[in-house]
Amino acid sequence: MPLPKAELHLHIEGTLEPELAFELAARNGVELPYADTEALREAYRFEDLQSFLNLYYELMAVLRTERDFEDLADAYLARAAAQGVRHAEIFFDPQAHLARGIGMGTVVEGLWRALGDSEATHGVSTRLILCFLRDESAESALETLDAAKPYLDRITGIGLDSAEVGHPPAKFREVYEAAAALGLRRVAHAGEEGPPEYITEALDVLGIERVDHGLRCMEDAALVERLVRERIPLTLCPLSNVRLRTVDVLAGHPLPAMLDAGLVCTVNSDDPAYFGGYAGDNFDAVRSELGLDEERLRELARNSFVASFLEDDEKLRARYLAEVDAYRF
Repeated sequence: MPLPKAELHLHIEGTLEPELAFELAARNGVELPYADTEALREAYRFEDLQSFLNLYYELMAVLRTERDFEDLADAYLARAAAQGVRHAEIFFDPQAHLARGIGMGTVVEGLWRALGDSEATHGVSTRLILCFLRDESAESALETLDAAKPYLDRITGIGLDSAEVGHPPAKFREVYEAAAALGLRRVAHAGEEGPPEYITEALDVLGIERVDHGLRCMEDAALVERLVRERIPLTLCPLSNVRLRTVDVLAGHPLPAMLDAGLVCTVNSDDPAYFGGYAGDNFDAVRSELGLDEERLRELARNSFVASFLEDDEKLRARYLAEVDAYRF
């Protein structure tokens, strides 16, 4: 039985395994420019964030119907549950689907067909987080939030993802203020490829409650001190960092130093179909490559539940934390 954990940094579109991509392509009459699943898997080798994003958006073409989004989410939840995930806060990218003529309702209703039953089906509680694409305009983000209003009973929060460099957080001040007024929780990718200043800006201008990635905070001692003092969680994705060349090799990942500094770190999978591992695989990798002992792993697992948006169900959070404390390696 794997260590119980919450996954807080997971793009549902990034869980599209080659086999499912071909299955959905056949179902929807979409021609993929790859001979077979092996050829597609071979394409899952990236030079940087942009080369990954190009393929990521290309493959979204196979997602057309509610059933497609349900199958995508259900496949992820089954894999995640097998790796010890008890709670998942799942990102989705509506702008990438709206641009293809796929309505907000198709995406949310389809995902919810899997998420709504996931506690009963997989033993995994879920939350849904709508992400804005930072390389799209601020106006597009506001239009997307507006389109999501009929579905806010199913959406817990907002996030900010896609190409980071050159798209500072302040660009999205207005949509984050609007989301805060609607009672939505706020997170944002910052400090993955972008500078530490983007993390500070996301905190001060967007009012985020968690930093997605945040790796580069270690370049700014005052920022680290602030993150520790304010107990701002970081959702780190170690295997993703290696695949996208943010970190050369996993053995050189700053996670141990970040924990030693007192940062509230969590370990997540980001886009697991593309980056070579789900949540449990990331835990296994940091254990073997970084030499984290059992208590460090337990700390990461506890952090994941403490950092999760479970304020509406503190009994559930307490139950999960008790599972972590009782776990025997």
